[in-house]
Amino acid sequence: MTGKELIFKTLRHEETDRIPWIPFAGVHAGKLIGASAKEILTDADKLYNGLIEVNKLYKPDGQPVLFDLQIEAEVLGCELMWAEDAPPAVRTHPLSETKEVPCTCILPEKTDGRIPMSLDVMERMKETVGDRTALYGLTCGPFTLASHLRGTNIFMDMFEDSDYVKKLVNYANEVNKKMAEYYIGAGMDVIAVVDPLVSQISPSHFEEFLSEPYRDLFNFIKEKKSFSSFFVCGDATRSIEVMCKTNPDSISIDENVDMVAAKEITDKYNITLGGNIPLTTVMLHGTQQDNMKYTVELIDKLTHKNLIIAPGCDMPYDVPVENTIAVQQAVSETEKVREMVANYEAVEEYIDVDIPDYDSLEKPLIEVFTLDSATCAACTYMMGAANDAKNHFCDEIEVVEYKFTLKENIARVKKMGVSNLPSIYINGQLKYSSIIPSKDELFSAIKEVM
Repeated sequence: MTGKELIFKTLRHEETDRIPWIPFAGVHAGKLIGASAKEILTDADKLYNGLIEVNKLYKPDGQPVLFDLQIEAEVLGCELMWAEDAPPAVRTHPLSETKEVPCTCILPEKTDGRIPMSLDVMERMKETVGDRTALYGLTCGPFTLASHLRGTNIFMDMFEDSDYVKKLVNYANEVNKKMAEYYIGAGMDVIAVVDPLVSQISPSHFEEFLSEPYRDLFNFIKEKKSFSSFFVCGDATRSIEVMCKTNPDSISIDENVDMVAAKEITDKYNITLGGNIPLTTVMLHGTQQDNMKYTVELIDKLTHKNLIIAPGCDMPYDVPVENTIAVQQAVSETEKVREMVANYEAVEEYIDVDIPDYDSLEKPLIEVFTLDSATCAACTYMMGAANDAKNHFCDEIEVVEYKFTLKENIARVKKMGVSNLPSIYINGQLKYSSIIPSKDELFSAIKEVM
């Protein structure tokens, strides 16, 4: 059985002989061929060559072609900020100062922006590996795309102008359907709708603003004879059930969600669950044995039907090749690897970090704990809220970001007891965990400690 057939059987909710594996290697594909993140996301030949290298090295059953949630936003007028080792971030929001909703007659064309490059590489990958590897086309989900257009104001709009948010989300949903149509036409087997900001809203807000658009989107994908995946980042624990009710074929989660608990819910709805090898603590900073042991232990905790093992999200650029190969081996040769790491005990590196004396601060201190605001959409908007506060209060407050990609910040997160990313602490006290505050909420919280 090919990896593609294995993915198909899993997404049809059938029993399989082994668990499938998908390395979410986006910009990391550039690392494999010595190309920067920007090069891999703007040059068709370099992207194709990087993806072929991913396919050779990591032996995926399924593989994304392009992991960049800014393609649609760029086409719709957002300016991007590029990095050498990470996907671009949205820098400007064309609807931040106006409550307009683009006309649904104005949707991305095949000739817009980087869409032609994406379709070209998809068609080439389909021809080269599509007979044995299930190919994933990724779109930026309706809520995150609406946030890219509107900016952090959308979180206040949800309370003050719900009709506007619904109209904007519905427009973003039409964009998703158009992109899904293009990607399916280019040979993609699975349309993964990646919506990181879903984890930053409540289940009631999900039902109010997103349930109907998502049901419509997944029905559209099904009518096009393709499979669907609902990809969410961050602590989406509270929303797993409402996500299931939108009827995707699969759901993918990251390390912020307890996969055992999530699978109890997805199994109830007969939906495949994918995830959730930690991106930084295990894949980026761990050893080969750490990756093998974590993967084997994760597999042992879960029922194997309706299961896909994968990184929690887009792999960091600098993940060591041997670590990803270790995960692949642990999935495909679980018993052999279990014996190899039976007596392995990880040695935790001790890094001492200084915690501020919160009782002696001269001004309020806002600490934002993120995966990386340059690469994680939810983190981008959490940090954006903090930056809005800094722009408002100026020198009256201090704002600092701690990125989980750095070892010293991993140590800080453990010492502080931070349980979810992204989070905002004010004067050492947790204020917002996986919920992005509106400007008024955050400003009021800061004023209380001034």
